[in-house]
Amino acid sequence: MRDYLHVTQSGRARVNSKFIAISAAAAVAGAFAFADAASARDQIRVVGSSTVYPFTTAVAEQLGKTGKAKTPVVESTGTGGGMKLFCAGVGPTHPDATNASRAMKKSEFEDCQKNGVKDIVELKVGFDGIVIANSKKAPKFKLTQEQVFKALAKDVPGADGKLVPNAAKNWKDIDASLPDEKIEVLGPPPTSGTRDAFLELVMEIGANKVLADLKKADSKAFDKAWKSIREDGAWIDAGENDNLIVQKLESNPKAVGIFGYSFLEENTSKIQGATIGGIEPDFDNIASGKYPVSRPLFVYVKKQHIGVIPGLKEFVAEYTSAKAMGDNGYLSKKGLIPLPKADLDKAGKAANDLAAMSPPSS
Repeated sequence: MRDYLHVTQSGRARVNSKFIAISAAAAVAGAFAFADAASARDQIRVVGSSTVYPFTTAVAEQLGKTGKAKTPVVESTGTGGGMKLFCAGVGPTHPDATNASRAMKKSEFEDCQKNGVKDIVELKVGFDGIVIANSKKAPKFKLTQEQVFKALAKDVPGADGKLVPNAAKNWKDIDASLPDEKIEVLGPPPTSGTRDAFLELVMEIGANKVLADLKKADSKAFDKAWKSIREDGAWIDAGENDNLIVQKLESNPKAVGIFGYSFLEENTSKIQGATIGGIEPDFDNIASGKYPVSRPLFVYVKKQHIGVIPGLKEFVAEYTSAKAMGDNGYLSKKGLIPLPKADLDKAGKAANDLAAMSPPSS
């Protein structure tokens, strides 16, 4: 009370005008804190997916060359890690955008809303295939989703049909047509959108055949089975640096790696992609949807930072331009599979209107 009231001899309280002046100044300062602090950060910051990272880096470099803004800082944190950073709040200490190799989840959207990230612009930027690759020094794999599930699921059906720990040691244990080599897969960690997509596009599809009876009898047990990867050394979490996985495949021809198509395309002299269901993981097959392990890629932008962080609106415009995302754009040369024209037009409209996305359903 003594900080802001002065008690007179008559017992009446007189408001300390100096305190009010200080308090008012503090309130004004707080109202403009974001704008003032943001002006100190004159560089866009993007986090998220390692798969989308090379494409966003190319856009960032292109934007820097135009002189419209400083070259944005792009970090590879994984889709899940990027969502946590992006949704943590609004202001200069939080990233302006996040890359994602899957759509934002309902729980992530709710975290954003809870932390004041109210207006999120969703940009679908292209498609990508998830490849299962190995060194060109070794025989090429010809796989099915069913075989991959049998090799990598934590639990598989035993002789009596009940789930037991996966004891397969070599690929040949899965199918006689496969190499007699140890199962050693370098894959993305749990925070990766590539891992999420791999589980849904490979493991779940494979489980539909291997665990058809369980799916009918107990859907929860079925979901747990296809979402659970081996923890006995057959699967190795290799981090968010896909280039490092490529290097490890070079040095260990017996290992297999899982990552986005662009990393295969950039290293075709060193590694080769396995066929899935007889389909090659190439540009045309992914673009047409023929290759079964493909998924859309996204960039999410914090609308509240546009007009505050310099160059953010220009970054969005550059990303969604025809020269970047179009059929012959510079991103396709990096391995991004372009969107169909209707989706490309939709992305351009989203960038122009900066309309906030609707809440995800799941």
